Amino acid sequence: MQNNPSSEYRRICEIFRRFRKRQAEPKGELEHVNEFTLLVAVVLSAQATDAGVNRATPDLFRIADTPERMLQLGEEGLIAHIKSIGLYRNKARNVIKLSQILHEEYGGVVPSSRAALQSLPGVGRKTANVLLNMWFRHPAQAVDTHIFRVGNRTGIAPGRTVEDVERAIEDKVPVEFQQHAHHWLILHGRYVCRARKPDCGRCLIEDLCPFEEKSTAAAGGNQG
Repeated sequence: MQNNPSSEYRRICEIFRRFRKRQAEPKGELEHVNEFTLLVAVVLSAQATDAGVNRATPDLFRIADTPERMLQLGEEGLIAHIKSIGLYRNKARNVIKLSQILHEEYGGVVPSSRAALQSLPGVGRKTANVLLNMWFRHPAQAVDTHIFRVGNRTGIAPGRTVEDVERAIEDKVPVEFQQHAHHWLILHGRYVCRARKPDCGRCLIEDLCPFEEKSTAAAGGNQG
C-alpha cells in the first residue's frame, strides 16, 4: 500500500463510498422524539449501551419530553424510570439540573452551540457532537470507543486520544462524507470491526484495511 497523499485520499474515499453504498443515510440507534429527549438519551447512554437506554426510555419520554415536564417529574420520578441504567442516580441528578438550566436560561430550547451544550451538567464534547450532528445536521464527529478503534485499525483516523481521532476525521475524510462519517464508523465498529473478534470475513473494506491482526475468517474482502 502506497503512503503518498493521493493514494491515501483515494483509499479513504473508496472506504466511505462503500459505506455510503451499503447505507446511504445511517441513523443513530438511540430512540428519541425531539431534540430534548435525544439530549437526555445521550446523557443516559454514558457507560451504558444504546439498547439498555432504549429499553428504559419509551415510558419516560411519553410523559417527560420537554425540560418543563422533566422538572415536574422530578429526580425521584426520573429514577423510577432509569434504574436499569448504570450510574442512574448521578445521571438523574444531571438530567434534572440540565432541564432546570434549559427552562430558566434557554426558554426550554436545546441550544445549537457546542459551548452552550457543554456547559450543561453531564454533557461533554462527545454528547454535544452527537446533538450537533444528529439534530442540527452539523458535520460534527462524536468519537466513542468504536470510532476510536476503527479509526486506528483502518488508519482512517489514527490518534492516541479521542480528540486526536476527531481531528483526524475532520482533516482526512472528504467533505462529502463528513455528515455521516461518525455513524458509518460507529456501526462498522459495533457490528463488524468488534474489539475482541473482528468479523473480517464480512467486512466490506477488508481489502483496504491495513490492520495486521485480521481475523483468520477474512475471505478477501466484500466490496459491496
